[in-house]
Amino acid sequence: MCGIAGFIDIGKNLNADALSSTVSGMNDVLSHRGPDGAGIWVDQEAGIALAHRRLAIIDLSELGYQPMESHSGRYVITFNGEIYNFLSLKPKLEGKGHRFRGTSDTEVLLAAIEEWGLKHALTEINGMFAFALWDRQERVLHLARDRMGKKPIYYGWSGQTFLFGSELKALRKHPDFVPEIDRNVLSVYTRHNYVPTPWSIYKGIYKLPAASFISLSEGSSRDVQPELYWDLKAIAEEGVSSSYNPPFDDALNELDSILNTSVAERMISDVPLGSFLSGGIDSSLVTAIMQKNAQNPVKTFCIGFEESGYNEAPFAKDIAQHLGTDHVEYFVTAEEARNVIPDIPFMFDEPFADPSQIPMYHVSRLARQDVTVALSGDGGDEGFAGYDRYHRANKAVSILSKVPSIMHPILMKMLHFSPLSSKAEKIEILLKGDEEQFYRSMMSYWSAPEELVVSGEEPVVSAFHDVPDVGAFMNKMMYMDMTSYLTDDILVKVDRASMAASLETRAPLLDHKVIEYAWRVPISMKVDHNGGKLLLKSLLERYVPRSFYDRPKQGFGIPHGEWIKGPLKDWAEALLDEERLKQEGFFHPAAIRQKWEEHLSGGKDWSYALWGILMFQAWYEVNHSS
Repeated sequence: MCGIAGFIDIGKNLNADALSSTVSGMNDVLSHRGPDGAGIWVDQEAGIALAHRRLAIIDLSELGYQPMESHSGRYVITFNGEIYNFLSLKPKLEGKGHRFRGTSDTEVLLAAIEEWGLKHALTEINGMFAFALWDRQERVLHLARDRMGKKPIYYGWSGQTFLFGSELKALRKHPDFVPEIDRNVLSVYTRHNYVPTPWSIYKGIYKLPAASFISLSEGSSRDVQPELYWDLKAIAEEGVSSSYNPPFDDALNELDSILNTSVAERMISDVPLGSFLSGGIDSSLVTAIMQKNAQNPVKTFCIGFEESGYNEAPFAKDIAQHLGTDHVEYFVTAEEARNVIPDIPFMFDEPFADPSQIPMYHVSRLARQDVTVALSGDGGDEGFAGYDRYHRANKAVSILSKVPSIMHPILMKMLHFSPLSSKAEKIEILLKGDEEQFYRSMMSYWSAPEELVVSGEEPVVSAFHDVPDVGAFMNKMMYMDMTSYLTDDILVKVDRASMAASLETRAPLLDHKVIEYAWRVPISMKVDHNGGKLLLKSLLERYVPRSFYDRPKQGFGIPHGEWIKGPLKDWAEALLDEERLKQEGFFHPAAIRQKWEEHLSGGKDWSYALWGILMFQAWYEVNHSS
């Protein structure tokens, strides 16, 4: 896992020294992503500069350093991530005449591109990655991202300069960069508490979508469009329409085989590795399979909290003892948790407001004391119907579909004068039969951003509008989450928090073969009367007795709503001050102040909506206030 950055000076106005010094400045701010080394490569004639920060995982020698040239010298790459199947690709490439100097996966990736071309190579590799590839022969820059969007890459134009990098802070270091906040994107941020792909918080700067690449040549349009090499929408539709319906035990055996391969590939490392173990189903299953494939006890890590209702550490400890792992737990005090908040604007680099960002950083920092790589259970909920909201929404659809249309106006009048008045808007959407927009409303913290953001017009998020024909509402919800919430919230949280601790994280449940299998499995194998993740629960029972994990799902959260009413009240009040909001000019203060006062009085819990505004305000203060 590493950090990458670079640019093309289209006007070719910079000499080699200026190219080097500029890209080095961009690279330096990514040192947390790669503390083990730094490298740059420039070509004055082409006006291109590439940079790399290294977190050494595979081939710790100088032969693994980047940017790396291919054997023919045609390609130069700066690569962030891991290619998990590089050991199986290597003999195939050797059979075609390729020879390797070292043992890195980067060298195998370059050979694959030389042998098959970029697009074909992307379909052959299995990994998490974001990379920039310069084709010296064709004078084309390619940017590519992994299938599920686990590794980040931003790109865009500032004047005559094309910029890219793992994080926005690298782009901000380029002297041509103009940091103009996009108020339309700010609008959609306030709805979801994250910035959805393809946008960034800055005008003209974008996130490369998952499973895609772009190619920029001297004669190409500035409006270069991403091209998919793996189509999740098509995979979902094909999977759901397939006739795959084996006996349950056969399905379990197949999933067990796929997951064992996925976990084993992610255990390849030249540095110490371990596993996050929260005590939940997903992390417990990944850890159990790791321990099965390990020769020694796996290092496992868990944090606990003082506050009741936020502590799963005892469950994790029981599972660790059963599996025989080398378990490390640490209890984070409320003060320690809150002390991370001033670092969040730098850590997350654009507004981001999932409060579990705080415990994610703490468990990453704990793990980094002993290992450089940690496996996680991310992806189980989206692939196997694990979120409680899926079942609540499905129940609401089932109930309201039985209400005759003639009764809809009467029902709405009754709702407006009932304790359910706050849910009236969502129910009205559902009565109109718009399941996608109903789910979007469930995933919204501010339902009317146009009334909140000054001069902001909310853009359309494709995840909620371009939904495939996958039948059941449950399938639609999983797809919408996979293409937005997973990529732009969960994976952003894990990447930035772990990289802030210089820790690589790997997610076996997000292997594309697991995702493809999850879409083929009938919904009846994912959900029963006890909720979702039926297959995962049943598979885990092969490794851990059900009594160890058969309990209500518990989120990875913090009591941020109580904190901003208590020890963080002064901090929050300063950021939400009415005169300050007016002066900065991004928000209409009235709606924010109303929610803030209602939250302080205990009348309503607006903790998530307010956290989103607070995280933007804190980010803006650190990065843009003079």
